[in-house]
Amino acid sequence: MKIWKKMALGSAALLAALSLAACSKGSSNSSSNSNSNKSASLTLWVDNQQVPYYKKIVKDFTKTHKNIKVRVTQGPNGSANAKTDVGKDPTKAADVFEVPNDQLGQMAEAGYINPLSPEATKNVKNNYVTEAAKGVTWKGKMYAYPYAQQAQTIYYDKSKLSANDVKSWKTLTSKGVVATDFTNAYVMWPVFFSAGTKLYGDNGEDLKGSTFNSQNGVNAMKWFAAQKKNKGVMQSSNALNQLKKGHAQAILDGPWNAANVKKILGKNFAVAKYPTIEVGGKTAQMESFLGIEGFAVNSHTKNAKAASELSTYITNKKAQLITHKEAGQIPVLKSAINSPEVKSDPVATSVIEMAKPGNSVLQPKLPQMAAFWNGAAPLISGTYDGKIKPSQYKAQLKKFAKTVEKK
Repeated sequence: MKIWKKMALGSAALLAALSLAACSKGSSNSSSNSNSNKSASLTLWVDNQQVPYYKKIVKDFTKTHKNIKVRVTQGPNGSANAKTDVGKDPTKAADVFEVPNDQLGQMAEAGYINPLSPEATKNVKNNYVTEAAKGVTWKGKMYAYPYAQQAQTIYYDKSKLSANDVKSWKTLTSKGVVATDFTNAYVMWPVFFSAGTKLYGDNGEDLKGSTFNSQNGVNAMKWFAAQKKNKGVMQSSNALNQLKKGHAQAILDGPWNAANVKKILGKNFAVAKYPTIEVGGKTAQMESFLGIEGFAVNSHTKNAKAASELSTYITNKKAQLITHKEAGQIPVLKSAINSPEVKSDPVATSVIEMAKPGNSVLQPKLPQMAAFWNGAAPLISGTYDGKIKPSQYKAQLKKFAKTVEKK
């Protein structure tokens, strides 16, 4: 599931709907006083490929919640476009829907989603990994029930490359070819983190906290430019296909593509955390974005209590292990992470390793992330292609910093 392969999403549709949702900002939260024994009909939006197994999960839910009927259906344009789909008309959107954490700030500010109840909040804080709790928190309140963590890793052909080969970018690209996409900011922006810069501060909520407009930012851009001449680096918008054709021996990708990589590489499949890179004259861990996927309750639902109960159930241990088995999703509930099936999964262990501080950075949740995604990709690809010259690096970084800091 390519949840975190970010497309640059315009915010016009969302902004146009702000007034429609504003009236709901004072609405009850997910612990609404509605009677839990009251009959309720709910709609759950998930991605297309998730529908079959979520129907099974929901079937189990309704066995113990006989008063609640749930219709599981595909979201209009997928969870990656949750804020746009809900923003078109929140009153017609699903009661519960899947949402990536980088959209939570914008949706919360627009009044589209309910915060979790105190009980649910306590459960997440106590029983889920710390980064998952942080990922669904906006201005001190939690706005989604987390169920998966997603960080990119390196997949490679172990008949061509060894585990030691993929520990450093220099060795990797001297002994093989890695295919990646310099037009994808989700994949490539974290090089700025490796270079020592921050995006919206330490907590991802500080509008003036970005530090990429600096010499460290320039160093990251120099690294992008240098890869154009690196014979061991292949630019591709479809790295998976390059691996399949044998043109590349390694790719940078997420857990959503693990099953496809396994089909291509078969017995030669291997996975590891990102390598180190040389940036600004220093050796640094190549980092990735860490995304937290969760389910949010529509603030316009007529059945807030039932929607909260459904959200709690579809993110419990049993449900997280089902999504791991069916789609390779990596759990965030501690008990699920410690289960034998997850601990024995090399993809899961690599993602969990990448999710640690120093290896990845939690995706910021500020509404300005829409502007960030729109502008980051051309900044990186222009540098890689040479369209942005070294003499322009500082000016381009300054211009971009102003763009992503606008209120």
